[in-house]
Parts: sequence; structure tokens; C-alpha cells
Amino acid sequence: MAITGLLRDERFRLHDPGAGHPERAERLAALDLLFDEPRHSSLVRVEARAANDAELLAVHDQQHVSLVAGSAGSALTRFDADTVACKDSFEAARLAAGGAMALADAIVEGRVDNGFAALRPPGHHAERDHPMGFCLFNNVAVVAQHLRRVHGVERVLIVDWDVHHGNGTQHRFYDDPGVMYVSLHQYPWYPGSGACGETGQGPGEGFTVNLPVAAGADWAGYESAFREVLLPVAAAFDPDFVLVSAGFDAHRDDPLAQVGLDEHDFACMASDLLELADSSADGRAMLLLEGGYELGALSRSVDSVLGVLGGQRARWPGQAEAGPDTEKTRQLLAATWGL
Repeated sequence: MAITGLLRDERFRLHDPGAGHPERAERLAALDLLFDEPRHSSLVRVEARAANDAELLAVHDQQHVSLVAGSAGSALTRFDADTVACKDSFEAARLAAGGAMALADAIVEGRVDNGFAALRPPGHHAERDHPMGFCLFNNVAVVAQHLRRVHGVERVLIVDWDVHHGNGTQHRFYDDPGVMYVSLHQYPWYPGSGACGETGQGPGEGFTVNLPVAAGADWAGYESAFREVLLPVAAAFDPDFVLVSAGFDAHRDDPLAQVGLDEHDFACMASDLLELADSSADGRAMLLLEGGYELGALSRSVDSVLGVLGGQRARWPGQAEAGPDTEKTRQLLAATWGL
């Protein structure tokens, strides 16, 4: 049985974007009973800490950090139509980013085998210079930079299975061959980025991999994307650490998209990535919560991936044929990765 580090903190609930907002504190409340289940007895709590300015500035510019910090003086600050902060949001966002780094430290230092960060606000839409799409600081990008700067990790794989493309993460590493960013997402859909042809630039060409799926996609589209592109490319990249932007809004019950996954499909993706981490990164892998807005679906899906982190494995129901977008991505990357 693997020992899984768990980042959870009551202060993440201080972030309140307002009544009726889908990214609400109840998302974490829905996970509380789950974390205390006897079947998840291998979870080990990791304490959150606040990210400092230098750590945030490895991903964001000073204007961005100052903008979010300035929200601490106001009851409500609206950065865009979807992205809102209250007076406590800056503290919660610093703790989310810092806590995620603390969890990564625990994995690198061998205190736990892998990790799950039950944090909010989420992060993958946050750009270098502005918050966006419910996200204040880009947690997964902050962790990737921390692993490289502090622990000397050379190759970080970020897999983003949130149903919305992680524009902020892609843009931060678009020309960087030390971080491979792979995204599976509904397309076209918010935020509008993530087409097959977005594969990186300069020295980062080929290190961004977009695997868009159409509305109505189910497990078959994801299984073929994993089998035909993601796993072969990631194995060739040979990561030293695997990070997952683990949004659960591709679940068929989620109100913010039209993709038909269920909790078993998330377990299958997690199983594939844990096996990759075992073979390439000494098992070092960490999932960070992004989206997922139907509380029952969120709880069941997190339950499924915690089982995988604890040592269970899940298998896809069959061998699916690659769709046109997956095949297009494979052809675009064929020369770089020998597909």
C-alpha cells in the first residue's frame, strides 16, 4: 500500500467568490467525509504554508501578485466576469500554492510516496499577468518551478485532464523543454485555446501536447488519446516528476461541460499516469484539484483516484480507435517523438 500525502486546510474555504458561484467552499466540504473513510487510511496530512513573493514571481509578474494582494482590502474584487476575490482570497490562494509546494517537498524527500492536493482556489487558467477563469495563482506551474529551482528536477510532466484547457499553464511553459504540458479538454470550449496545432515554440516545440475532445465524448476518446499519444510521448520525455491538474468537470454529471466520463474513467487515467511515474519518476506523482462542480460526482471521482494513489489499479473497458483530433496531434508530434 502506497502512502499518499494529503493537502487539506480549512483556510482554503475562506476564498468566497460570492453566492451562486460554482467554485464554492462546499466543494471541499463534499470531500471531508471521504478523506476520513477507513479505506483511505494511508492518507497522511501535509500542512499548508503560504507561498512567498519570490515563489509566486517564478510564474507570475509583480503586477499580478500585487493585484491579487490588493484584493485583501476589499469585500469583493472582480478580476473578470468569472474570477472574483473576497478579502480572504489572497491568503487562501497563497496557502494553496504554498501548500502544494509543501506536498511536493514531502514526496521528493520520501516522507510520502505520492500526493493529492485538495485545494482552492484552482489555478490552471491564471496567466503570468492576470487571474482568469476562477483561478488566482497557477498552483501547478508554481509547483513545477519549485521542483526545478529547489530540488533540481530536470523534467516535469504536467497532465491536465480538467475539461477546460489550462491556458495559463500552457503559456507559462510554451517555449520551455524542461516542462511537458499535456492537456485533454473539450474543444471548442472555454477558454478557446488548446487546438491540436498548439505544440510549443522555439526550444519548447513539441513539448506542448493538446488532445481536444468534442462535446459528448466518453471514455473511448480519452483511452485512445492516452494510448496513441499521451503515454508514448510522455515515456519518451522520461519525466522525473508527474503533476496532474486534476479537474473532475469532464464527469457526465458536471454542469459546466458536455463530456461523458465517470469516476472509473478518472481512475483509469490516474492508473496510467501512476504506472508511468513508477517506470520513469520513482513513483513521484501528485494530483492537484482544479475543477469539478457537481458535488456528488466530485466526491466519487476523488474517491476513485485516491484508491489508485493508495495502490489499486483500474483498466479501460476496451481498445478504442483514435479519433481525428488524436490522430492529428499524433502526426504533428511524430517527428519529434518518433510516434
